[in-house]
Amino acid sequence: MLGAARRQLGSGPMLGQVLRRLRSAAAAEATRGYSAAAKEMTVRDALNSALDEEMSADPSVFLMGEEVGEYQGAYKISKGLLDKYGPDRVLDTPITEAGFTGIGVGAAYHGLRPIVEFMTFNFSMQAIDHIINSAAKSNYMSAGQISVPIVFRGPNGAAAGVGAQHSQCYAAWYAHVPGLKVLTPYSAEDARGLLKAAIRDPDPVIFLENELLYGESFPVSAEVLDSSFCLPIGKAKIEREGKDVTITTYSKMVGYALQAAEILSKEGISAEVINLRSIRPLDRAAINASVRKTNRLVTVEEGFPQHGIGAEICMSVVEESFEYLDAPVERIAGADVPMPYAANLERMAVPQVDDIVRAAKRACYRAVPMAATA
Repeated sequence: MLGAARRQLGSGPMLGQVLRRLRSAAAAEATRGYSAAAKEMTVRDALNSALDEEMSADPSVFLMGEEVGEYQGAYKISKGLLDKYGPDRVLDTPITEAGFTGIGVGAAYHGLRPIVEFMTFNFSMQAIDHIINSAAKSNYMSAGQISVPIVFRGPNGAAAGVGAQHSQCYAAWYAHVPGLKVLTPYSAEDARGLLKAAIRDPDPVIFLENELLYGESFPVSAEVLDSSFCLPIGKAKIEREGKDVTITTYSKMVGYALQAAEILSKEGISAEVINLRSIRPLDRAAINASVRKTNRLVTVEEGFPQHGIGAEICMSVVEESFEYLDAPVERIAGADVPMPYAANLERMAVPQVDDIVRAAKRACYRAVPMAATA
C-alpha cells in the first residue's frame, strides 16, 4: 500500500501527509486486529464454559437451583452439565429459594463451593436472610473461623415486558452489605473471567447477570479461552479511552455508554467509558484517575436513583477529586417508580443512549442545562 502511494504521488509534502495517514490507519487496524481476528462467544456460552471448567477442576464445586438440571437452565446456562457431572453436582431444587439457599450456605460452611442459581434475582428476596445474615456475616462473627465460599448468580435488572416484580436491579441492595462481593459482567470476557474468580473466591459473591445479554456475542482472545483465565475482583476496565468526560457504568448499560461515546465522538466530545465490573469492592482508584484526567463525570445505572451506585461514585469523586471537577456530576438512572408493564412506559423508565449523550453534553457545556428547560 505504501509503495503504491509513492508510485502515484511521487515525493513531496503531499506524499508525507498520505503516508502519515496510512501509517496511522494501519496502526489503528492493528490495534483492532486482535479482537477482530478473535473468536466470537456469547455471554451464555462464556458462563457455561466457566461453570464447566471450574466444576471439572474442583470436585467441591456444585450447582443448584430451579431447572438447572433436567431442563438445562431456564436460560440454558447449565446446558450439558447434568449429563457430565450427574445429579449429585447439578441439583434441581423445588421452588423454595429460602430452602435451597440455606442448604447452599450450610454446604459452604462445611467446605463445599456451591453455586446457587436464582431464576431471577427478584426471587433472591425470598432468601435474603440466608444471603446477608448467614453468608455475608459468618466470617466476621466467627473471627475468621468460618469461610463461606458460595456464589449466588442469575439474571438481574430489567428484561422486557415482565413487570415490576421481575425487573428490579439489586446491585445497590447487595453492594450495601459488608461481607459480600458484588460482580456485574458485561461482555463474554467479563462473564467468563469474573465467574471463575467468584467460584474460586473464599467469600460469598453476588454475581449479577443480565438476561438481555445472554445471547450477545463478543470477541474473545485465546487468553480468555484458556482454562486458567481469571479476572481480578475489584478492578474496573476502561472500555474506551477519552479525554473530555468520564462515563462510569456496569452490565448492559456498558453497551449503551459505548454507543453514546461513538455518537459524542462525531460531535467532537471524547468520552472515556469505564466498565465497573465489580460494584463491591469498587475500583475507586480507576474512577478518580479518569475524572482527574477528563474533569467531568457521568454515572449510568439501571437501578433506582436514590442511594444508588451512581450516588456512591459521586461521593467518592467529591471526597477524592472534587478540585478536579470542571462541571457538576451528571447521574443517569432508572425512573424512581416500579417498572411499568407497557412497552412504551418501560422504555421511558430505563436509561437510553440519548439520555447518556445529553448528560455528557451538559457536562461539557455543549447543551442547555436541565434546570433552564424546566
